[in-house]
Amino acid sequence: MMGSAIRDARRTTAVGTEADPAEAQRTTVVVSVVIPARNESRNIGWVLRRMPDLVDEVVLVDGHSDDDTVAVARAIRPDVVVVLDNGRGKGEAMRAGASAARGEFLVMMDADGSMDPAEIQRFIEPLANGSDFVKGSRFLPGGGTADMTPLRKFGHRFLLTIANVLFGARWTDLCYGYCAFNRSGYEALALDADGFEIETQMAVRSAKLALRTVEISSFEFPRRWGNSQLNTFRDGFRVLWTILGERVSGPVAAPRADLSETGGN
Repeated sequence: MMGSAIRDARRTTAVGTEADPAEAQRTTVVVSVVIPARNESRNIGWVLRRMPDLVDEVVLVDGHSDDDTVAVARAIRPDVVVVLDNGRGKGEAMRAGASAARGEFLVMMDADGSMDPAEIQRFIEPLANGSDFVKGSRFLPGGGTADMTPLRKFGHRFLLTIANVLFGARWTDLCYGYCAFNRSGYEALALDADGFEIETQMAVRSAKLALRTVEISSFEFPRRWGNSQLNTFRDGFRVLWTILGERVSGPVAAPRADLSETGGN
């Protein structure tokens, strides 16, 4: 069923290519994976070697690494697209990668080995069946995490409860960056957060726009090498500020016409 959905998506984009030759380069690529990375030379190889065959394009967004991250990536996957970000954080890097990606389906994941590329096919299937945004969840049955301290779990539950109450949602995970979009859904979100809070902004704006959003189970491993750049209190306050700011702000940019009749979460 998964292979059939991807084949159907490729046939659909191929028809669009013939109708509009200017779109040929983008529409012939169905699945793009965007990976922000900074000094991940010891981890990026593990990630790239496990990319499933359904991935057409990998976009590595390099945060001006001073190690061999880019060289390792190119040695393993010579067709990798390398983009430099402006150093403002994960959110800015994700936007830079999405802008460079040619795919109709966009998958966002980390470079540290905490997210298993083998799960990508489960993110793509809902998109191929009409969803706009697919969120990974460490707290659905079948998911889990080996990389959260008790303090971070408590803080996450607190922030998740606030977000669900304020936006009338039923998410089980709020701050997890393994996710996927169709192109229209991503563009409709008009994301502008620069740091780790981008993950929360995706969720709350999908609720504000009533995008068709699906959560799927995912397992988070410890990063394979090195130290996390997360800061529990600093990033927790940024997430809280994002939730409250999105609640009191007006609507984001209007979704494209093909999303105007989508359902809620």
